[in-house]
Amino acid sequence: MSLSLEIDLLRSFAVIAEVRALSRAAERIGRTQSALSQQMKRLEEIVDQPLFRRTGRGVVLTNPGERLLVHAQRILRLHDEAMADLCGKGLSGNIRFGCPDDYAAVFLPSLLRQFSSRHPHALVEVVCGPTPRLLEQLDMRALDLAMISLPEAAPNVDVIRREQLVWIGYPGMDAAHFDPLPLALSDPDTLDHTAACDVLKRAGRAYRIAYASSSLAGLTALVRSGQAFAVITRTAVPPDLCVLDADPELPALPSVGISLKFERGRPSPLTAAFAAHIRAKLPLL
Repeated sequence: MSLSLEIDLLRSFAVIAEVRALSRAAERIGRTQSALSQQMKRLEEIVDQPLFRRTGRGVVLTNPGERLLVHAQRILRLHDEAMADLCGKGLSGNIRFGCPDDYAAVFLPSLLRQFSSRHPHALVEVVCGPTPRLLEQLDMRALDLAMISLPEAAPNVDVIRREQLVWIGYPGMDAAHFDPLPLALSDPDTLDHTAACDVLKRAGRAYRIAYASSSLAGLTALVRSGQAFAVITRTAVPPDLCVLDADPELPALPSVGISLKFERGRPSPLTAAFAAHIRAKLPLL
């Protein structure tokens, strides 16, 4: 009798691969950890390969596990699309999605275009704002899902992609000509704000917060005035502004991680599908 890859097993496997811990996966799926372990044992028997390796912090995929994940994501996507198409249910409805401005400007056009082509009946409502404000909205249940920034020291298991923070200025601006250094920064509790102040304090460089804006458009407008420097992610730097990597007056900045956070532990199928889409596509953009 030939063996086959069962959809339920693949769906559980994909969740474990995402969260990298059986306990968290069991909570997400709504099964006991013991039942989930039995499912994975069954899946390993079917493919005749070890799929996970246990570590002190959870589980990691083996090489066969990584290869199976590619197939599992494709199979699950096609399965869910077929069910939605033939049964007239599933991947439709609204998602309230929060995203910082710099990520929205660079990544969202492609992410939304690809998702819409697969799920044309889904409506994604986008709310832009700094990570602390998005977390507040998640707590108030005003969002279903948010793309957020994590500090450089955040565990890799939660990070989908890393972005380097950089100093930017208007062409011709020289930090050595300013004392104290004028800054245009976002809210005081954001990572770009705290990172800029921390590295300048450690370097003994005097600075002042000259302008403030919680939006990328506002920060870049302030930099274009030639009156202040700002800190944003490298991929979000507009072509008419300069990255000041080589300026000795400006100390090196850390990177930030990009992660996703749900409003609740068991998101709707549509929200979960959008999150899976982001996790699969964001590293490639």
